[in-house]
Amino acid sequence: MENDAPVGRRERKKTATRTAILGAATSLFLERGFDAVTVREIADKADVTPKTVFAHFPRKEALVFSTENEQQDRLVAAVRNRTPQTTVSEALKAHYLAEITLLQTEPMSRIMALMEDTPSLIEYAERMWLRHEDALIAVLTEEFGLAEPSAEIRFYARFALQIPLMARQGDPESAMEVGFELLDQGWARYGSAQR
Repeated sequence: MENDAPVGRRERKKTATRTAILGAATSLFLERGFDAVTVREIADKADVTPKTVFAHFPRKEALVFSTENEQQDRLVAAVRNRTPQTTVSEALKAHYLAEITLLQTEPMSRIMALMEDTPSLIEYAERMWLRHEDALIAVLTEEFGLAEPSAEIRFYARFALQIPLMARQGDPESAMEVGFELLDQGWARYGSAQR
């Protein structure tokens, strides 16, 4: 029991430090813009060293996207916990639309506006999102009871993750309908209709 106390205290201290760094970064980014803020300024505001900032966040961009793991967990849960009559595509579409709704709440909407004004954040966000590919492939492989993912699963996961990136502008719901319809039905029907 005594061995657990220091670990608990250390974890609480790490969590408090991480929270302070995130709070400092978010307030500075929203006040002055991402590119105008240095890691040293974030460290000073959080009362830590720049080295401590990098120990918690490997890149400055990671300070804006600190919930990457939680986002991946929600993506996997959307597939794994769907009802038996719900297809994978239906579950993913509902999940993506719920995530978009979440991004429209405060303070996420201001963070999204910051991201849209910062090309390096857009690029980081897209790369981050596509890093969920392995997790999606794993849950689909498990779903179909396979030892290894098939080529179809790999392609499906890659294309399914592209849909919300394409649907960011305009009417996301319509764009997702088109994206998943094309993914589920294939290109053949569309291609033959264009001749």
